[in-house]
Parts: sequence; C-alpha cells; structure tokens
Amino acid sequence: MRIARFAQGGDARVGIVGDGTLVPLRPGIDVLDLLPAGPAERDRIVADATDGDPVALDDVRLLAPLQPPTIRDFVTFEEHVEGVVRSVGADATVVPEWYEAPQFYFTNPHAVLGPADDVPIPPGCEMLDFELEVAAIVGRAGRDVAPAAARDLIAGYTIFNDWSARDLQRREMRVGLGPAKGKDTANTLGPWVVTADELELYRRDGRLDLDLRVAINGTPFGDDSLANMGWSFEEMLAYASRGTWVRPGDVLGSGTCGSGCLAEIWGRRGAIDPPPLGPGDVVTITVEAIGTLSSTLVAGADPVPVPRARPATRRRRPWGA
Repeated sequence: MRIARFAQGGDARVGIVGDGTLVPLRPGIDVLDLLPAGPAERDRIVADATDGDPVALDDVRLLAPLQPPTIRDFVTFEEHVEGVVRSVGADATVVPEWYEAPQFYFTNPHAVLGPADDVPIPPGCEMLDFELEVAAIVGRAGRDVAPAAARDLIAGYTIFNDWSARDLQRREMRVGLGPAKGKDTANTLGPWVVTADELELYRRDGRLDLDLRVAINGTPFGDDSLANMGWSFEEMLAYASRGTWVRPGDVLGSGTCGSGCLAEIWGRRGAIDPPPLGPGDVVTITVEAIGTLSSTLVAGADPVPVPRARPATRRRRPWGA
C-alpha cells in the first residue's frame, strides 16, 4: 500500500495512492493509524474510512508523508564514505571505526519538506549539495531490539533527500561536535510511504535490492542499489534502539548511496566539479518500487549576524593543576 498526505482546504489529509490517483480518507485518519497495522487490518481501515471518489494525483498538492518525531541519519554506503574522505586528502581512507557499527546523527525533524515544496538555500551557504537516500519508518515502539526482531518494527519506506550545506558543515565539524547548521534547513521526504510488506519481494540476502537514481536538471548524475548498504535497516534499527526507545514515526535514513551526492564526486576528482547547487536547479530522485521525488532550489534568507566568541574575561586555576 502507498500512503500519502495531501493538502485540502488548509488541512492535511491522508489518501491511498493508486495508478495516477489518490483515494482520500476521512479527516482524522493519520498515516500512523495505518502503518503499524498488518495488510488485512489496513485494508479494513481504508474500506471503513474512504471519503469520496478517487482524485487525480496531478490535482492535489502532496505533503511530506509524515512529520517524524525524530530523524536518525546513518552513513551505511562504503563507496560514498570512500569518496567523501578523499576530500580530506588523496590518501585518506575509511576509518576502521566505520566498520564497527552503523553510525548516525540526529537531524532536524522541524525542517521536513514535502514533494511539492521548493528548497531554500541555507543562509550563508555557497556549496549546497543533495543526498540520495531511502528512509525506513518505525511503526511500533521497541527498545534493545535484536536485528532478527527488528523487521516487525519497520512499517514502511520513503525517499529521503538530506540537503547539505557543505561549506557550513566542513567548518562546523572541525570543532569535533558534528553537523549543525550545515544540515539544519531542509530534509525532503516523499512522495509517499510504501508499506514494508509491498517491498519484501525485492529483498535479496537480507537487503532491499532497489535501484536508486538521481538527475540534476534532467541530466543523469548517479545510480546505485540499496542492496549495497553496509548494514540492513533491521541492523540499523537494532543499533538505534540500543539502550533507548525507537517509537512510531521515527525515521531512519540509509545514508547517501554511492554517487548519490556532489561531495563524493568532489572528493574523487579533487575539485569542486560539478558546481554546487543554486537557485533554479532541479534535483530528481527515483527509487525503484517507491517513486520519484523532484525538488527545485530557490534563494534563501540572508544569515542573521552572530558575533564571534568573546574571550574569557576571568580565568580560574584549572582543577588538578
């Protein structure tokens, strides 16, 4: 089943996507009412909640398929990591720690955009990049979940574009804390959620083997397979739930696939070529069995000035000195 959110009269509604159509459900039905249910239960809910005749998808404005409470973005594609680390130096290699566990950071759930939304250039950014990812959506809560049990907690999948201000990100990460404003302006999700059961036929050796493609202004740029993830989504969820809770609606990003962003190519070529994204550029991501997500870049706001740090005015004797 493909579940979408759309705008109607200033409100967000949920609908079921068909072949170029959308069947609206009555107000009050939420995506998370459907995702945790099994296929038969979802069919029953939809049958009871259908509200009107199907409408053409082209006649509705799709919203982000959900507003997640948290977004954990992983880095699971070795080819991507290899390319990005080369931007540090031609001889740089993937650090051994990458292979030990599926690393992630928390990104901004308040910056989620939908498939119809333009993407503003982050304030002060001159090196904007896209990132081709797939996201898993948690349907049931769990804590300290074993990988073998994690599949029951993953309810659906959608496309995820983790927009990245590379110049801001590089400066920030020299402090050693992680990405901040470099990853804070926009995360595009959509065009809808595909329930996990619908994608099981694409599973090969524990991975979803889906074709991933991206184009810039209509020109093909990169492609990969989701099967190249270093960890499965189940293993990622198990790690994310270690010592804490994952809850319905939480999003787990796959991380950028091989050739799925500009920064990886910049690292391999040793030059900012192709150039960063700018206003008017259109990035189109297509994921097999999920759909297509196309976003247009627009000018953003100017940065609000913030002063440099003030040096400490009174220094005390350090403890232990």
